[in-house]
Amino acid sequence: MIHFTHSMPVRLVVGAVCVFTVALAVPQNAPLAAQGRPGNVIPGVEVLLSDSLHLIKGKRVGLLTNHSGRDRKGMSTIDLLYKAPGVKLTALYGPEHGIRGEAKAGEKISSGKDEKTGVTVHSLYGAVETPTPDMLKDIDVLLYDIQDVGARVYTYPWTLALTAASAGKPIIILDRPNPIRADRFEGNILDLKFRSLVGQHAVALRYGLTPGELMRYLVGTKALNAQVTVIPMKNYKRAMWFDETGIPRVNSSPNLRTLDAELLYPGTVFFEGTNATEGRGTDAPFTLIGADYLTDHVAVARSLNGLRLPGVRFDTATRTIETGYKFGGKTIPMIKVLVTDRNAVRPVELGIRMLRAIYLAHPNEFKWREPTVNAAGRMKGIDRLAGTDQLTKAVEAGTVDALIARWDADAAKFAAKVKPYLLYR
Repeated sequence: MIHFTHSMPVRLVVGAVCVFTVALAVPQNAPLAAQGRPGNVIPGVEVLLSDSLHLIKGKRVGLLTNHSGRDRKGMSTIDLLYKAPGVKLTALYGPEHGIRGEAKAGEKISSGKDEKTGVTVHSLYGAVETPTPDMLKDIDVLLYDIQDVGARVYTYPWTLALTAASAGKPIIILDRPNPIRADRFEGNILDLKFRSLVGQHAVALRYGLTPGELMRYLVGTKALNAQVTVIPMKNYKRAMWFDETGIPRVNSSPNLRTLDAELLYPGTVFFEGTNATEGRGTDAPFTLIGADYLTDHVAVARSLNGLRLPGVRFDTATRTIETGYKFGGKTIPMIKVLVTDRNAVRPVELGIRMLRAIYLAHPNEFKWREPTVNAAGRMKGIDRLAGTDQLTKAVEAGTVDALIARWDADAAKFAAKVKPYLLYR
């Protein structure tokens, strides 16, 4: 059991250089954040500025962030650190979608200067995915402040993990909520043969952790060799949805525009790996699934409703897809996923069931997207997203029930493994 006191943070050493620190007082016998009422969650950046600024005073500070890094008043973490007394912000690092979160998914980002502060911006989603020694030469410590979505396929936490592993500098994570509850786990544990920027480490698909807890777990289990300090939130509880925290919402990325979309994302994201669309180029990405061949969408929606999946209902729609996306410029039939009870939704199972239903209705038209080549070798996009090649096999063979049972067992195993690294009740 790790104990925390008001007088000093506790540092747990894992191996020679794996260190994580918790800079927040919590009651004895409970390595968890202080309790508070819903609607008054204070994000890590505000905790840093109010009572932990000594960690970075007098140091050259780098910041890995985007538009979602801000305080409750909407002030950017970039600007807050730039103005903080005794702090010298010397470098910024941008993930997918860029430092201001405006680039499209997959669009390569260039380095440059931040227009407001003049600080150099290094892109970690372009020619390089991990910072080079030259990118790090002007910093003593690197801070991270990005809103996550709690799904393994999101690139932001893996940009952080790759950076932490290679930087050779202390990393401070300014913690933020898991928007789809930090007490829910679902899906398989990544098979490391399929690791990529949409899954770097062996965690569950819906992993039920905050960004700080995820890094604590990776460091604590020696999956990641890095020196990491977490600045926890105040008043956060694991069962909170994002709209219960009191923190103003901003879209975590351009195509995740609602909390329902973020909830469905761990399952509907699978359609990125197919020739059906996951809804990009519409008004409701990741809640709309369609294809030009899905002319029987009414029948498919009816069959999905017949499964009585918890917390959702399926409806039909048509949309004209924006140019630059799958089916761009075409008006296509789509299936709309409506959340009726968010506490009951199992998004990963939902995604699997939708894949099977559309494959069953259109075995000739439905296709997996062509394989791509990356550092892990040649693999289908769907296998990268799923972290395994078992999903495609189960969808084609009609063995998704058995697959879901195995993945549920994986999720339960992962939930047990992370317990020592949790920060909140």
